[in-house]
Amino acid sequence: MRDDHRELRLFLHLAQTLNFGRTSLDCHVSPATLTRTVQRLESELGHRLLDRGPRGVALTAEGHRFREYAVQAMELWRAYREEHPDPAELTGRLAVFATVTACQVLLPGLLAPFRAAHPQVRLDLRTGDAAAALARLDEGEVDVAVAGIPARLPEPLVSRTVATTELVFVTARGRTDDGLDGPFVLPHRGLVREAAHRWFRAHGTTPEVAAEPDGHEGLLTLVALGCGTGVVPRLVLDHSAVRDRLTVLAVTPPPEPFPIGLCVRRSDLRRPLVAALWSLTDDTDNPDGSVGAAT
Repeated sequence: MRDDHRELRLFLHLAQTLNFGRTSLDCHVSPATLTRTVQRLESELGHRLLDRGPRGVALTAEGHRFREYAVQAMELWRAYREEHPDPAELTGRLAVFATVTACQVLLPGLLAPFRAAHPQVRLDLRTGDAAAALARLDEGEVDVAVAGIPARLPEPLVSRTVATTELVFVTARGRTDDGLDGPFVLPHRGLVREAAHRWFRAHGTTPEVAAEPDGHEGLLTLVALGCGTGVVPRLVLDHSAVRDRLTVLAVTPPPEPFPIGLCVRRSDLRRPLVAALWSLTDDTDNPDGSVGAAT
């Protein structure tokens, strides 16, 4: 079924971030498209939804009211779309977000039992930057995300650990100087970047950052080209096409392990499709990982 709720999802994301650049990046739309979407909504509603001022973007009173409507509308639409009298014959669409590496390494094991039990469900698989995964889930753009789990998960979300991977420092093979002296290639944002900075602070150093790519796969390419030393999950390194051009650096102590989880909106656990997937991943055994309790 064609998705008729893209404008509502974009508005909800923007209402949370209050940042056109951040929403454009997370939702994979151009700033111009996002601006036109807001203008079209305001024209149809006959009210301004957002104010732009010296201190940034803010919701108007009508913007707050419309946000409440949009949240309820998306929830009703999801419930209607997937309602079915017999859970054993589920149909509909399940939108799943994961990085390219997670798609190759984790999703086959996670989704195979669900696919076997519910072959009529259409899987809508989307890939992108790991740092955007939870935002896309929280705003309703996808139903499920396989992503790194922060120490404090946002209250609307619930997760189940499906894998744990260590973080490693990597540099170009054959490099003669000490890679830990920098420069560094770090993710532009996200949990890996935060973990790397915690490690640097613990060692009393401030890294010289040479590049800040969005994805881990792109990061490893820049490291292999000699742009600097990178920090990535070993799960990504082990399945990278450029791994033979890289060397893992020994650091003491190593960065903290990196949990990866199956994440859904807490309120969606009562939806048949999400509940079915959640129940079938309870005892999943994945490569390089361990199963944990929901958080």
